[in-house]
Amino acid sequence: MKIYLYLKHFPPLGDKIIGGTSRSTHGFASGLAACGADVVILCEGKENTSFQTQAGYKIECFATRQQKPTWQIAPTLKQYIRDTIHRQSIVVINGLFNLSVYGISRILKKYDIPYIMSPRSIYHPAIFQKNPLVKWPYWYIFEKRLLQEAQALQLQDSRQAEWLRKLGIKTPIIEVHNGFNPSNFQPDSALEWRNTGAVKLFFFGRINAYQKSLDLLLEAFAQILTSTDAHLTFQGPDGGDKKQLESRAAELMISDKVNFLPPDYDTPPASIMANYDIFCLPSRLEGFANSALEAMLAGRVLLVSEIDGIAPHIIASDCGVVVKPDISAIKTGLIQLLNRRTQWQEMGITGRNYVLNYLNWHNIAANTLEIYHKMVNG
Repeated sequence: MKIYLYLKHFPPLGDKIIGGTSRSTHGFASGLAACGADVVILCEGKENTSFQTQAGYKIECFATRQQKPTWQIAPTLKQYIRDTIHRQSIVVINGLFNLSVYGISRILKKYDIPYIMSPRSIYHPAIFQKNPLVKWPYWYIFEKRLLQEAQALQLQDSRQAEWLRKLGIKTPIIEVHNGFNPSNFQPDSALEWRNTGAVKLFFFGRINAYQKSLDLLLEAFAQILTSTDAHLTFQGPDGGDKKQLESRAAELMISDKVNFLPPDYDTPPASIMANYDIFCLPSRLEGFANSALEAMLAGRVLLVSEIDGIAPHIIASDCGVVVKPDISAIKTGLIQLLNRRTQWQEMGITGRNYVLNYLNWHNIAANTLEIYHKMVNG
């Protein structure tokens, strides 16, 4: 089966795969290729290149002069779609509120090629609360049409369909979770759990206060410090909110308990997380957090938002707590985890084994391929 995955910013030579969407696309493509599918990732960059990866999939990059967000697609990509892709192929386009995704959907429709839309995030009401004067018009002019005309919507958690239904979207749903990269795997002997000393809380990802609820996490952390010796570390690229969070930490007089580290793209995330105790991600908006999955792989206990696509898996494996994205709930969740400190090793091992058994890319890809075959064969 021929499968095309479009992600505009995917690295054309398959190196420096940074960011959750690129990592997920790489993992999914690798899993599909391992299951025997002929997989091509389509992207746009500075020049036309074609690269065969060791993971078994091919990357076709098409030269574009467009550096800013635009609906205009690289001319050579338009030609490639016209001359190479046929109706019996599977085409998955990745992105949410993305002009290039809308643009490529128009080219596919022009040549009567069905597409699967994979937003890689969620259409929760909270997404419209930030910049509503931009997002609501975009929704009615572009995004809604994009979703309605798709052959199917590929969601990371079937619960996300509820918000789409409320927005009037009735397109069929395919559930495809995120999986783990085998290169992140550490042997059991490399993992440790600390039963004494200051508790190390950790956030790993883009420093985006609103989306990741880092403002709420900071407030809840300040409240537990009255009865707990703990330290909170944020690590990742600055999305523009680092100074705001540092200032708030100073106002709360907890600057000595909070620190910010730059991103580390050379060390596997699971190896970084193994140095901490509690992984925290109480997001207002989250599709299916790769970082939370990697924390499970590192045997950590987790606090995640109920909105996150990984939340049902946290509950099923009992490796952490699932909370609403508000200060009171986050504080309560942290206290619950602190009270179970003697169980952290058992919880961590259970979560790790759950990932190894149920959230590996090969199994995820194999299940998805069965669905794709049914779609193609009618």
